[in-house]
Amino acid sequence: MSYVQAIVLGTVQGLTEFLPVSSSGHLILVPHVFRWPDQGQAFDAVMHIGTLAALVAYFRVELYGLVTGALSRRVAAIVILATIPAGLAGLLFGKAIEAGLRSPLLIAGTTAVWGVVMGTAARRAKTKDITPSDPLEHIGWSRGLTVGFVQALALIPGTSRSGITITAALFTGVDRATAARFSFLLGIPITGAAGFYKLLHLMKTGIPPGDGGPVMAAIADNHGARHQVKREDLNDYKPPVSGLAPRGAAE
Repeated sequence: MSYVQAIVLGTVQGLTEFLPVSSSGHLILVPHVFRWPDQGQAFDAVMHIGTLAALVAYFRVELYGLVTGALSRRVAAIVILATIPAGLAGLLFGKAIEAGLRSPLLIAGTTAVWGVVMGTAARRAKTKDITPSDPLEHIGWSRGLTVGFVQALALIPGTSRSGITITAALFTGVDRATAARFSFLLGIPITGAAGFYKLLHLMKTGIPPGDGGPVMAAIADNHGARHQVKREDLNDYKPPVSGLAPRGAAE
């Protein structure tokens, strides 16, 4: 893998992770379009360490509040428990997914299907006023765990983790702002766990000499790309969603 390929993939990861589109799906489609060899799920997961850094930086106030008690510790407990389903699914089915579910045709299909689902949720979403200082208190145990179970579907390439979890929260009656914030907070433990697990695996098996540099370049570029994206419009995510279904059909 060349440095150019690694930087391109890092940019794609950074630009797509925080939008309701699948970053994992794009990481498979881009090499397919440019006729590059598939970099593998391990490389994709390691790049998420950059995503983790961006999430921690963006939500540092909320995270500090969870640690100090300024924000309800119940929210932290819900996030931890809601992470378990996706973590177990990754351990049980991760190898099977990497071996058989990295097909561009599958990604096109899942992109189209979830585009319709997310569009429906966006149209039905509540837009009630939210108290800016404490929106996460609107998430309860049942809603949080529901979103956590749905998050496991993001293991399927072409399924946006942020998109599907925001959608699940919207269907449970959560407003858009709270749904987006909870989705991104929920992404911190699972993203970190997946990234560091794969990094340890690569370190044990030995990162090929030609690939060590590109891996680090992708991580750095991913973190930088995050800051090129405008802050999420937490009250409306319909514009990006509107193009998912036709793009899936085209792919």
